[in-house]
Amino acid sequence: MAEAVISKAKNDTEILAQIKEIVKSKSVELIHLQFVDIEGILKSITVTVDQFDDVVAGKQMFDGSSVKGFSPINKSDLYLIPDYSTFAVLPWTVEEGYSEARFLCSAANPDGTLFEGDTRNVLKKTVERAADKGYSISVGPELEFFLFKADENGNPTMELGDNGGYFEPSPKDLGERVRLEIYRALKAMGFTIEASHHEVAEGQHEINFKYADALGAADMSTTYKWVVKTIAQKFGLHATFMPKPVFGINGSGMHVNMSFFKDGENAFYDPADELQLSQEAYQFIAGLVENVKSFAAITNPLVNSYKRLVPGYEAPCYIAWSASNRSALIRIPAKKGMATRVELRCPDPSSNPYLTFAVIASAGLDGIEQGLQAPASINEDIFHMTEERREELGIDNLPGSLETAVSELENGEIGLKTLGEHVFGEYVAAKKAEWDSYRTAVHTWELTNYQAKF
Repeated sequence: MAEAVISKAKNDTEILAQIKEIVKSKSVELIHLQFVDIEGILKSITVTVDQFDDVVAGKQMFDGSSVKGFSPINKSDLYLIPDYSTFAVLPWTVEEGYSEARFLCSAANPDGTLFEGDTRNVLKKTVERAADKGYSISVGPELEFFLFKADENGNPTMELGDNGGYFEPSPKDLGERVRLEIYRALKAMGFTIEASHHEVAEGQHEINFKYADALGAADMSTTYKWVVKTIAQKFGLHATFMPKPVFGINGSGMHVNMSFFKDGENAFYDPADELQLSQEAYQFIAGLVENVKSFAAITNPLVNSYKRLVPGYEAPCYIAWSASNRSALIRIPAKKGMATRVELRCPDPSSNPYLTFAVIASAGLDGIEQGLQAPASINEDIFHMTEERREELGIDNLPGSLETAVSELENGEIGLKTLGEHVFGEYVAAKKAEWDSYRTAVHTWELTNYQAKF
């Protein structure tokens, strides 16, 4: 009997043959064609298995004008091109003689060219840019999430799913059983899970999966968020990747570990260097330092994102790098050799992973191409420095609000260069509208503090 996920194959013909065997052996009846909008929100079109040949040939059309950030109504016809490597049977649908499967897809124009408004295609272009320089990109993201109890209608409440703490096991960690089911679902869909644990805050969790190439890591991040939410719902819980859902406790991050490889070797590793970092690694770090304020609106895309990036909750808010210091924005994990990587700690899991990985890689490439020099590393605890000490060391701050971050994105170069005119324009417009909606709304805090007093 065929496995439920595809194994490594030499070419698309072999992969397609495996998929057909799985579809037959697992009695797949429905196929979900998934893609993301400009914010990274997963969308899906479901077809019957009778449409399989048309689906794999890229003949499934959809209305792009109905998707946020996609096409105007006069150019609405787009096609979904499935990525064969993302095929998986959905384990929670499997019954005797029945199951469902999915593909993640890219959007294409009627003439067959890649649609520039699809953020998956944006990342593909960045991968190609790196390849032109001889590099392949490896990414290992770490996505944290919260579990809240849901009400009788399945809507989230503000009651956390448990009161456990960092690395705390059951009985306090009531999310342990949920994480186990998430692990089983992800494993069945082809993930290699490396760790699962309760995070620092009450009700907060993390499940780590193995790194992959940039596009594969973005696909897995998208799938991971979907699976986490789906399984949590089965336990009467609501999973959220909102960066700061509760005041006074730690928020959720998506630390992004990135490496460049060249000729099969880790281009960031140099055993002769004091920190075992290559010149390219230092230049990559310099590119991040130079551009992070300009791409923060991508990696931290919500009004709520900037309520996480404040002192006191372990989230980075100061622009500095270190070989080990976890208070720094950019960190170099201890493992070296083929595992040498640069960790950017500001992104949060509400971000679109395709755009996030694209701008991080693009900024690093800029640093390499321009031969930028990294500033001195900071090994002191930045969180407990005085403002005068930070100024003395030249440590700048990340943007303090979405409004500031969007302004930095508009005025910088990395956003337009990486995203292209279509996505850049649509993204900036969407984020300006989001900020304006927040700015003009009357919030509970205002009513609490002003209504009775004035």
